[in-house]
Amino acid sequence: MAGKIEIPNELKNDLPASNWGKILGATPIVMTVIATMLAGLASSEMTKAQYDRAFAAQLQAKAGDQWSYFQAKKLRGAVARNSLDLLAASVDVAPLTAAALPGAEATTVDALVKTKLPPATPAQFAAAVAAALAALADSAPEAELAAKLEKIQPAELDAALQAAQEAAQAFDHATKPVNAAIDRLDETLPDGDRNVFRSFSAAHLRFLAARYETEAKLNQTVASVYELQVRQNNRSAEKHHQRSSKFFFGMLAAQFAVIVSTFAIAARKRNLLWSLAAAAGAVAVAFSIYVYLRV
Repeated sequence: MAGKIEIPNELKNDLPASNWGKILGATPIVMTVIATMLAGLASSEMTKAQYDRAFAAQLQAKAGDQWSYFQAKKLRGAVARNSLDLLAASVDVAPLTAAALPGAEATTVDALVKTKLPPATPAQFAAAVAAALAALADSAPEAELAAKLEKIQPAELDAALQAAQEAAQAFDHATKPVNAAIDRLDETLPDGDRNVFRSFSAAHLRFLAARYETEAKLNQTVASVYELQVRQNNRSAEKHHQRSSKFFFGMLAAQFAVIVSTFAIAARKRNLLWSLAAAAGAVAVAFSIYVYLRV
């Protein structure tokens, strides 16, 4: 158990037997408590800063995954477009008709004949989140983007991320039946009319290009929301780091007040030294309150 802070009896006897003497004797103890409290606040803010930095790194890794998906989808879409162009330049390709797809469901026929994709409903975001995403897409300066992020709560970005992920998953689920039907046709049509299969192949490539481009946009939106979260957490970490530094300076002022007030008790001329200690303590307390409330 930590020992109590006690003033030696010799110094106690030397203190005035008045309220002034009691205040003078209590000053080192009060300043020690304040210094300890400020040290704890400084350590707490630094811990929060480290947590936000680590969390931002995790979010950056997730954003990188989504950007990789985006690039892969864009690349596959481009490959499908190039293959379609080569096919059209090599042979005459007749348009695919519904009659060439006996037994196919209406959604599959629309996908191949009309290149009609299942609905891809984009995620809806709050106005502040949408403005920040637009600034990010336009490569706005960091100061402008930071000003927009100041208006967004972390919970709003969490909701935006969930909405973007749900939009991507909804489109993926909607295309699965069509993809499965097209795969079955791809296995059976080669045994029939070559012209029909050629038309089917061209329609399939056209559908793949459109599907990949849509999926790429959805993945891009998810990645962009992650990027906003990364920047928001980095800003939070910087804020906690600044608060930690300022609380540390407040702790130093309080410790200075402890030392000076202790000397004031032992010295003959206490008024000047105690006034200096009180001023240092008051500055430490006022500065720390300012940091806690405003920084």
